[in-house]
Amino acid sequence: MSDSPIRIKTISQFHTLRGLPKPKHPLISVINFEDMAPARESVKQRLMFDFYMISVKRDMDHKYRYGQQDYDFDEGVMFCMAPHQILSVIREENGKNPSGWMMMIHPDFLWNTPLAGAIKKYEFFDYSVNEALFLSEEEEIKIQQITDNIKQEYQTNIDQFSQNIIISQLETLLNYSERFYQRQFITRRKSHHQFLERLEILLKDYFEGNNLKEHGLPSVRFLSEKFNMSQYYMRSLLRTLTGQTTQQHIHEKLIEKAKERLSTTELSVSEIAYELGFEHSQSFSKLFKAKTDISPLEFRKSLN
Repeated sequence: MSDSPIRIKTISQFHTLRGLPKPKHPLISVINFEDMAPARESVKQRLMFDFYMISVKRDMDHKYRYGQQDYDFDEGVMFCMAPHQILSVIREENGKNPSGWMMMIHPDFLWNTPLAGAIKKYEFFDYSVNEALFLSEEEEIKIQQITDNIKQEYQTNIDQFSQNIIISQLETLLNYSERFYQRQFITRRKSHHQFLERLEILLKDYFEGNNLKEHGLPSVRFLSEKFNMSQYYMRSLLRTLTGQTTQQHIHEKLIEKAKERLSTTELSVSEIAYELGFEHSQSFSKLFKAKTDISPLEFRKSLN
C-alpha cells in the first residue's frame, strides 16, 4: 500500500474512479454500492476526500481501516467522514460490492448557507470507523427516506429552490444521526460504563505515580490512544456519561488530587503545583480557583 493517499478532489473524480456515470449534480451525489464496478484484482488504497461523506453499508466482504484498527461491516451501519480524512480500503479480488449507499457533499454546496458553519458542530464526522452508528431497522428506514428525498430533489428539480430544500433535508438527516448516536451511547451503557471504570483506573494510576511531575497532565490525545478511540468520540461519550468533556474530566481528577495534597500534607502551594506538573504555581492556583471558586490557600484555611 502506497504511503501517499489518493486525493479525490471532486465528486466527478470519485464517480470515474469507481466506474460510475457522471454525477447528476457536481457538488452532491448519492450512489448505490451495488452500482460501483467490482474490483477485478486485490486492491489496497488510501483515499483522501475533499468532501463530506455519509454512508450506510451492509454485507461487507472487505475491510476498512482507521489508524491501526480494522473494521468489518457485516450488518447495516452508518459512518461519516469530514474532508481531508484518510480512509484505507482493502478490496479482495473478485469481491462483491456491499449493499447500501454513499452520499457525497462538497463544501462548496454548503457555501453561503447556515449549514456551512453548523456542520462543524456534528462531531460524528470526526469519529473513526470503529465508532460507527449501528442503526435499528426503524432508524435506517428514516435515514433512507431523507436520503431518497435529497436524491430525488437534485435529480429532478435543479432550480433556485433546490439548494435550500436539499440543505434543509441534510440538516434533518444530521440531526437524526445525532439523535441516534445519543441513543447508541445509552443502549451500550454497560460497555461504556466499563470504559468509564477503566478510565478511572488509568487516571488514578497516572496521578499516583510520577507522571504528573515528569510529563504534566495527561492529554486528551494520550487517553484516546490508550482506548483506541477518536478524541471526538471520547468527548461525546464522556459528556453523555458524566456531563463533562474529556478535558473537564481530567481537570476534575487533578483538583481531587490537589485537594488531597492540600489537606493531608504541609507542602506549600508551589510545591504541590510542582508535584502536579505545573511549572508555575500561578497557573495551578488559577485553575484551582476556576474549578472551586476559592484559591488553594483559602481551601486549606477552610479545613481548620
